[in-house]
Amino acid sequence: MRKHVDGAAMVIMVTLCLIWGFQQVTIKAVAGDIATMMQVGVRSGGAAVLVWLFNRFVTRERWLPGIALRSGLVVGVLFALEFLFVAEALRWTHASHVAVLLYTAPMFAAIGLHLKLPDERLARLQWGGIGLAFTGIAVAFLGPALVGGGRVAGGNWMFGDFMALCGGVAWGMTTVIVRTTRLSEAPPTQTLFYQLACAFLLLLPLAFATGQTTFRGTPLALASLAFQTVVVAFVSYLVWFWLLRRYFAARLGVLSFMTPLFGVAMGVLLLREHVDAAFLAGSALVLAGLVIVNSQAWLRQVFVRGARAEGGAGV
Repeated sequence: MRKHVDGAAMVIMVTLCLIWGFQQVTIKAVAGDIATMMQVGVRSGGAAVLVWLFNRFVTRERWLPGIALRSGLVVGVLFALEFLFVAEALRWTHASHVAVLLYTAPMFAAIGLHLKLPDERLARLQWGGIGLAFTGIAVAFLGPALVGGGRVAGGNWMFGDFMALCGGVAWGMTTVIVRTTRLSEAPPTQTLFYQLACAFLLLLPLAFATGQTTFRGTPLALASLAFQTVVVAFVSYLVWFWLLRRYFAARLGVLSFMTPLFGVAMGVLLLREHVDAAFLAGSALVLAGLVIVNSQAWLRQVFVRGARAEGGAGV
């Protein structure tokens, strides 16, 4: 039975958000030594092996038969597309921009689930949150261009931002597929393995096909790759699935929006990225809208409790 978020879950979520916010920074920091596409391909393959070994010798969960070439393949391709877009985005724009725009995924997931599942219909408050988030996206894209986009990330920064947004769409559609197919009944290790294996099988050949084959094994580059493979793609994703099984997903989803904040902060501090005031304003609108979309039930409870408290005080 799932429970409310407690102190232990808070600590774990803060740690996970730090890790996820840091991953775009680590990929971009060593892009000169290992091409971004090569990084996401190699790390996915390594993490897929770790997930398979973990399930084979530790959890020993029984994987559902007959879904590998159906929903498993679809969710794997979407996951590969997500990190294809992330890899391309990091070539052209700031890691801080990617950290924000990638986390528009819950908004696209909410829209997709609204269309697919009757129980996931969006309320008026949530549609307001989506409208606010889309306004933020427009401000984040157009604001820097109007006030001096050349300072953001060079001439192609808008293309990079668009790629990051496409990554958010792919991630959101991954959630829809998992929720609306037999994968919703599958063990987390099975779903994660399909995602990582497909990313490896699709992105590594694509890296060679597009000439993104730079691989200089400097200590920093290898450390970054090890961090992405073991900590991000293996440990953090499994811990996230573990949390989802034990705590209410809506509360965890709201807490996950710390990730873009950490991503922007680390991009500025570690990579010396310039973040325009217009982009920060747009990001604030995006995050506010996403919190509304993902915490609608919780906000309703707060308002109801507040109304009851006022009524009680009046009596």
